[in-house]
Order: sequence, then structure tokens, then C-alpha cells
Amino acid sequence: MSTVTQSVDVSVPVRTAYDQWTQFEEFPRFMEGVEEIRQLDATHTHWKTKIGGVEREFDAEITEQHPDERVAWNSTSGPDHAGVVTFHRLSDAETRVTVQLDWSPEGVVEKAGDLLQLDERRVKGDLARFKEFIESRGVETGAWRGDVS
Repeated sequence: MSTVTQSVDVSVPVRTAYDQWTQFEEFPRFMEGVEEIRQLDATHTHWKTKIGGVEREFDAEITEQHPDERVAWNSTSGPDHAGVVTFHRLSDAETRVTVQLDWSPEGVVEKAGDLLQLDERRVKGDLARFKEFIESRGVETGAWRGDVS
């Protein structure tokens, strides 16, 4: 299993950063290779991705969610992966967003990408695009403040 951990500081309050992150259907706007996400219910999503020419569809379950603190998930079908994103208040107007992603590369293309640390660069790029997206808007596109233990 491979692990990627990346962080970005965003110039919005922690509530704004967290609320935007809960809008999973907006992920294609800043996550490279994510073509579509459908929110099936409060804790289940369906993903369509195309990364390095490899198309995948899978389902994921939110296993833990605490407003303004963290969202954790794992796959329930398709590629084996799990992750957590945490939100750290740096000031009233600045937040550190940290993503930890654990995944099992499948096939030659994914294993080669893992060796070249392309996954690290992709997550870093996704976080940079998230920063640009939320800072340019200044407000979230929606919010879900439910708690999943």
C-alpha cells in the first residue's frame, strides 16, 4: 500500500474550507482526473475517474466526519484506497488542509506512477487547485454539517 500526505494553507476560515470539501460533486472542478462524483446519500459516493488513460468507477463510504475537523473515507468497490482530510485553524481567516491517502496501485501504469511519485504530485496539484478555487470564490458552494462517527 502507498501513502501520500500533502497540505495546503488556504486563506479562508476553517468553516469555509471544510464546508466546501463536503461538496463532493464539486471535486471535478479542482481534482485532476476526477470526471464525476455522485453523492448517493449522507455517507456514500460514486466516483468516475480517468487517470493516466485508466478509467475507473468505484464507490466510497464516509467513515468519519466531524464539522470543521475531518472527513475520512474508504472504498467499498473498485480500487483499494482510504483517506482522511483534516482542517486546522491557523487564524480567523486561514486554514491548513491536510490530505492523507492510502491506496494500492494496480497494473503497470499505476505501479510505475507510484514509483515516480506521480500520486504525490497529483494530490499536491489538487490541493493547489482547491486553494485557488476556494480563495477565488471566498465562499463555499454549499455545506453539509452532519456528524458521522
